[in-house]
Amino acid sequence: MSLVGKKAPVFEAPAVINGEEITENFSLNDFIGEKEVMFFFYPKDFTFVCPTEILAFQEKLQEFEKRGVQVVGCSCDTEETHLAWLMTSKVNGGIEGVTYPLVADSSKTVANNYGVLAGDWNYNEEGQLIFEGAPVAFRGTFFIDKEGIVRHETINDLPLGRNIDEMIRIVDAWHHVQEHGEVCPANWEDGKSAMQATREGVAEYLSAN
Repeated sequence: MSLVGKKAPVFEAPAVINGEEITENFSLNDFIGEKEVMFFFYPKDFTFVCPTEILAFQEKLQEFEKRGVQVVGCSCDTEETHLAWLMTSKVNGGIEGVTYPLVADSSKTVANNYGVLAGDWNYNEEGQLIFEGAPVAFRGTFFIDKEGIVRHETINDLPLGRNIDEMIRIVDAWHHVQEHGEVCPANWEDGKSAMQATREGVAEYLSAN
């Protein structure tokens, strides 16, 4: 079930912040009321598509920050594994230089509550608890406003990397809606015309475009 329009699930979990420091009680609530949050899940540390996404978010970090958005990553790895990966150079497959928080969801409860866990627990015929599927997170992305409400979500399957520029476009669209009271049509980008959410507004927009 989609989380859009609902309160983002709250949690406290270990995380690595500033690329080098482990904190045991990280929470998105630390930003609610002050910043919006782009919260994304990735499957696993020391893999292949994941570092390209994590580093791409880092490359665009200033673009998010100047829009008042905090980027936060999360996977089902431990905080120690996060730290080891952050201390590994890019030429060796690492993500050295990443400064935004990476949450350690080793219990898989955060991924489960956000609906991105790529499997689930079940019982086999002998009554033993088993995990069916992959015990990692899909590539879920959640844009959370200052009140803690999810305004956008996407969930990619494991092989499909994200477009980080699209995440920035979503932020710009939300800010435009909030500032101007207009809605953003298909393929809208910052600087382009939007439209009023009325029959007349749609007709005017379509005739001009």
